[in-house]
Amino acid sequence: MSATVTPAEDELKTALLELKSANPTLGIPKVHALLLSAHPEWTVSEKRTRKILQSEGLVNNANVAVPAQLYPTSQIIKGFDVAKYTTKAEVKHFSKIKGKGLVAKEEIKEGETIWKEDPFALAPEWNLYDLQMSSHACGYCSTPLTTSPLVVPCTASTSSMPCPVRFCSRLCLSRSGRTHPLLCAARNPAAAPLLHFARRNQWMALHALSQVTARLLLTYNQDEKAFEEDWEVVRSLAQLGMEERAKGGLLNPDPDRAMWKKTHKLYIQAFHEPATETEKKRLAKLLKKPLPKDVSEALFDYDAFLHELGRMSLNLEAHGGLYVLHSHLNHSCVPNVSVRHLDQRTALSRITVLARRDITPGEELTITYVNPELPLEQRRRQLMEWGFGKCMCERCVKEERERKVEGGDGEVNVEEKADLEAELKAGLGVM
Repeated sequence: MSATVTPAEDELKTALLELKSANPTLGIPKVHALLLSAHPEWTVSEKRTRKILQSEGLVNNANVAVPAQLYPTSQIIKGFDVAKYTTKAEVKHFSKIKGKGLVAKEEIKEGETIWKEDPFALAPEWNLYDLQMSSHACGYCSTPLTTSPLVVPCTASTSSMPCPVRFCSRLCLSRSGRTHPLLCAARNPAAAPLLHFARRNQWMALHALSQVTARLLLTYNQDEKAFEEDWEVVRSLAQLGMEERAKGGLLNPDPDRAMWKKTHKLYIQAFHEPATETEKKRLAKLLKKPLPKDVSEALFDYDAFLHELGRMSLNLEAHGGLYVLHSHLNHSCVPNVSVRHLDQRTALSRITVLARRDITPGEELTITYVNPELPLEQRRRQLMEWGFGKCMCERCVKEERERKVEGGDGEVNVEEKADLEAELKAGLGVM
């Protein structure tokens, strides 16, 4: 077959990074040969291969292997039925590095609703969490409460062991049984220090992990088949652990491992081994079935805990929800999809996914992980801090090319200024 196709920059980059990750000791000529062997239909020069590998810092010097870039990993959810959410999209596995994503199954018009989705778990923005804790927002769906007679309190709340959480309806009260009992100040007071710590440090990933852990533990005690489904969802989410991010130089500022250890202790006390006998008895009333050893280790071992924190950080929607289908959406600096909270009076936590423009069948559905109004170097830096590598989307490639034409090495100077600005903000404690 003759070579007739010139691959797009992001497609070529993904293929090269996957080859280099699998063969870190190979030099440019051999990586280039492997590329052409894997994609005989492509026309790619060795010079272009070298340029991309150099831009990623993956060129070996003096035959010393350069450590491969760490990327988030994910897997397809076994038995996942996308049709429960929408008939307009399907899951696709792109590559080892890029992982999974969503593509359109049919033509989608601008402004069209692609799907609506309620959260698998919800760790709402802190202003809403404060409303929940002051009895002014629903403890399940986070919708601000009114004077409606439908509003009901937590059934476990008493004068001696009060729980401030209220619900906008009996339906939300019933659904809250998936998580609330283990987070309730009356039923499981051992969780209070963990939740206070997350709030004080505004650590949304920790709050989300608390919500997910509560759901998993309670579901296992109520319905093992449902637990297996939930467990598969969580284990399939994209993840890059805190230690992996730290070792890859992706955390700014440097990680506070002493804080991680303290947080893990609070987490264990909340859900596994409470500090007092009274708290142990209360937890035992909620969790009567012991977890399988592998599940217990995957939830409560220290290294596993750090992996799960990283998993939460990667998958949370901007307002704090963890959504199963939404978690499949990949990034672009020119996204074709937007996520809105349109049911503000009845189900604030429900998201509506809309087409920003016309989308053709087979086209990937994308959102933006960063503020699209940021300049090129800041968008790329923020994405790289999460392990996504150098963004090579259509917009980034175009802006980089224009900058080189207009200003030569101007991008380097702007990046240096942006890095200095980030360092100053970190030093002042404003990041």
